[in-house]
Amino acid sequence: MSASASRGSAGAGATVVTSQKVLQGCEEDYKRWQEVMNRAVRGFDGFEATEQYPPATGGDNEWVVVFRFSRVDQLSAWLRSGTRQELLHEGRGLFEEEPAQEVLSGGAPADEREVVTAVISHQVRPGREQDFVRWQDKALKVQESYPGFMGSELFAPVEGIQDRWVVAFRFDTREHLDQWLKSDDREKLLREGREYFETYNMRHIGSSFSGWFRFGKGEQEGIPPNWKQAMAVLLALFPCVMVLNLTVGVALRDAGVPDYLGLFIGNLLSVGLLTWLLMPLVNGALAFWLLPRRARTLRVHIAGAALVMLCYALLLVLFALIT
Repeated sequence: MSASASRGSAGAGATVVTSQKVLQGCEEDYKRWQEVMNRAVRGFDGFEATEQYPPATGGDNEWVVVFRFSRVDQLSAWLRSGTRQELLHEGRGLFEEEPAQEVLSGGAPADEREVVTAVISHQVRPGREQDFVRWQDKALKVQESYPGFMGSELFAPVEGIQDRWVVAFRFDTREHLDQWLKSDDREKLLREGREYFETYNMRHIGSSFSGWFRFGKGEQEGIPPNWKQAMAVLLALFPCVMVLNLTVGVALRDAGVPDYLGLFIGNLLSVGLLTWLLMPLVNGALAFWLLPRRARTLRVHIAGAALVMLCYALLLVLFALIT
């Protein structure tokens, strides 16, 4: 994704990022409550998808949920609806504090390579809006020099919904994001920016292979844990690489193509096959195990892992016989 700064409009897509600090010991009750919320939102005009992200290991017990709508007025109707207000009232006892939310109106569609995003909302000082925008442009130029940076979008306040400015920036790995967040350059920029904004809040959204785990509208109610993602990707990647190596790789070597170029061509083909053919097939076959809302019991977790391990063994035997 190329770096960009966007301003939303009423006719553009709209997203709300909600973060909720769940009380210790209330996780299962929260999951059931969130499922009711997710079912309710599907009945509203313009609803496109829900994504749910569990807390990072070792961090606060903060769950992030993303709701996507076609237009900001449709999102606003959901946020103000009696249905949502009633559900929020019912779930009040599950949280340490009132849930926080950031509304993103407009902006470019997410790049399929996107893996980790930081969403930061700012309470800008009155009359300093243009200074704040120029400061964000300056920050973007510095971010672009950091490894793994994939893009940034700036969202103006949404009238009638929220008065905060929101910036979302993306990196290819959590390590690269943390490198930027802990950098001296960012610390210097924050000191300068305090002149333009009063407070800010940050949320992390991310997953190691999230671009390969999108299950379709209304289905994406959580990204699989990293260990399941890694197992599923390996299940598709290993036979893909082996077949390409035995076919295209041999043909390229016989044609005298240099090894580095042959490797590049092989990687290009394998990534394309994974993204548009193999991973959708694996996702469909293993949805019962990958989707958090389906894999609720230990029995399902074990059965899915055992099935993947069995597939590994069969593939190893097959290619041992072939080669």
